[in-house]
Amino acid sequence: MQKHALLLKISAVLWVIWGIVHVGAGIFIVGSETPAAVAGIADAMDPAQFDIAYPAAVSAIVKQLGFNIGWAGIVTLVGAVFIWRRNAAAIFVTALVGGLFDLAYLLFIDLGGFALFLPGGLMTYVSASAILLSFYAYFASTRA
Repeated sequence: MQKHALLLKISAVLWVIWGIVHVGAGIFIVGSETPAAVAGIADAMDPAQFDIAYPAAVSAIVKQLGFNIGWAGIVTLVGAVFIWRRNAAAIFVTALVGGLFDLAYLLFIDLGGFALFLPGGLMTYVSASAILLSFYAYFASTRA
């Protein structure tokens, strides 16, 4: 039983890290001009190629992305508190929010070759580890 609690605490810490990075990324994206925001997301690309005039709708879409990244970070931060306290619902809600956000990032940004490993790609491993640890702890403890 103690091992399961430790795994949940590690998972919670991983979600805190993920959440802080994503809240920061959301603030950066919303607070930046569109060329800088896009260059920050696609950091494996030459930033000069993004220094163009974007239509207002594209700028709004980028800001919406930043807002969504930020709220996902906040949800995982709140979820981490409840995962630390062994709340089963928080395990699944946090995995759903953080996991789906990172799945989209992996499919469209990472696999597209648009991002460097740090910090984006690493955050995919952080969320996957948090999900695996918390799921293992939850299912192993319910079986015991």
